[in-house]
Amino acid sequence: MKTTKLDFPVMSSWMENNGRRLDCNPYLSGAFEAKVILEKLTAKKQPLHEVTKGGMKGIYHAGRERRQYVDDPAYGVPFLGSTDILAADLSFLSLLSKKQVAANPNFAIQEGYTLITRSGTIGRMVYVRSDMAGMACTEHAMRVVPDVEKILPGYLYAYLSSKFGVPLVISGTYGSIIQGIEPQHLADLPVPRLGKDIQQKAHSLVAQAANNRVLASNLLAEASKDIIAHFQLNIPIPNYKYTSPSINYASSFSMLKRIDAYYYAKWNEDAYQEFSKLPPEQLACLGDITADLYIPNIFKRFYAEDPRFGYAYLTGADIYVLAPTSNRYLSKKLLDIDKLILHDGMILVQDSGQLGGLIGRPVAVGRYLDGFACTNNMVRIVPHSKIDQGYVFAVLNTEYGIRLLTREATGSSIPHLDEKRIKKIQIPWTDSDTRELLGRKVLQAIDLRDEACDLENQARAIVENAIRDGGV
Repeated sequence: MKTTKLDFPVMSSWMENNGRRLDCNPYLSGAFEAKVILEKLTAKKQPLHEVTKGGMKGIYHAGRERRQYVDDPAYGVPFLGSTDILAADLSFLSLLSKKQVAANPNFAIQEGYTLITRSGTIGRMVYVRSDMAGMACTEHAMRVVPDVEKILPGYLYAYLSSKFGVPLVISGTYGSIIQGIEPQHLADLPVPRLGKDIQQKAHSLVAQAANNRVLASNLLAEASKDIIAHFQLNIPIPNYKYTSPSINYASSFSMLKRIDAYYYAKWNEDAYQEFSKLPPEQLACLGDITADLYIPNIFKRFYAEDPRFGYAYLTGADIYVLAPTSNRYLSKKLLDIDKLILHDGMILVQDSGQLGGLIGRPVAVGRYLDGFACTNNMVRIVPHSKIDQGYVFAVLNTEYGIRLLTREATGSSIPHLDEKRIKKIQIPWTDSDTRELLGRKVLQAIDLRDEACDLENQARAIVENAIRDGGV
């Protein structure tokens, strides 16, 4: 951990104001610098607990208890883990028992809340959208419930997730091995009451970003359904409805190339048969219909301290969050660096990990991700055009597409996808006009998500600039 500025030393008087704490967090990461700037503001400042619903009751978490998971949606509520709260796709969540959620209402979250991770990587935040309302959320995420009669939810989120709010949140961290924060550590966090126009504008931008993301998720779900309907495929059977353990059979001839059991699992076999029943003229191998398809070679990571000499670097997990960011820059001098750079129009697929996790899940690269460097553990699929990007993603993002991608994984400890096998996967294929029609919703969703990132950044910038300008 580094001090924000070497010419901004820690003063002994600060320790008295922080309960005589001797650990680093309250004095580093820009926390005290943020406090000094906020103290100079002419605008009114209120402790966080004064603008939350019910005072201290508006800052809480669900409490630690053993979780009871279920498979059937009829008996469960989608459950958000500490990494899931930032995920762009919420369609693969585990289900927490409805009885457990009913017994502990603190599990449930509602629209307008700000969620803050409170252990592990502390201080990651998300604004609760309408499609998250009613979901259950881990005790490892703090709920900040705004009192809408006192403060606008979007403005509060924009401030807390700003360059001033995040350091103050992190400064409350305690513990050495397993660090965390509790509601009392956030209760007195100062919240500036900037001009009404500023607060309203920041709130409107955050609310619009949330609406964009909800609409984008709906469009992607509709695009997958359109693929199923257009090719008259059967609606996929959910995995939990298959018998457990999975018992299937295969001919000895089909096992000449693959003998691992997962490849022949009933749900994977059903996906293969569903696509294979289409006429030959309606099927094409991924490698034949794309401009390129590759997995970059393993490389040793060399980082540049100066952003001018590197590319912002994303891991495989980063790709799946709402607004990927990075403070690490992969050196431009790396061999084959061009193979690691993302470009608008690509499709990425996680190529390694545990079955049932992120492996096999596609991500469409739009304007926001363009220019980032990304781990070699992602398959790069490069369609011939944006039209084909939308269509191919719509196919791969169906339950059948994901199963066929995951089916190709090999290895026992950490399964991996193989470039040659991915190229041979056959997917439904049709004429250009139909591909454009079926992929249009995907392209709209990509644009909406990119715009949502811009809107949230604008909201934070408005708040940060107003604070630097003295709260005008």
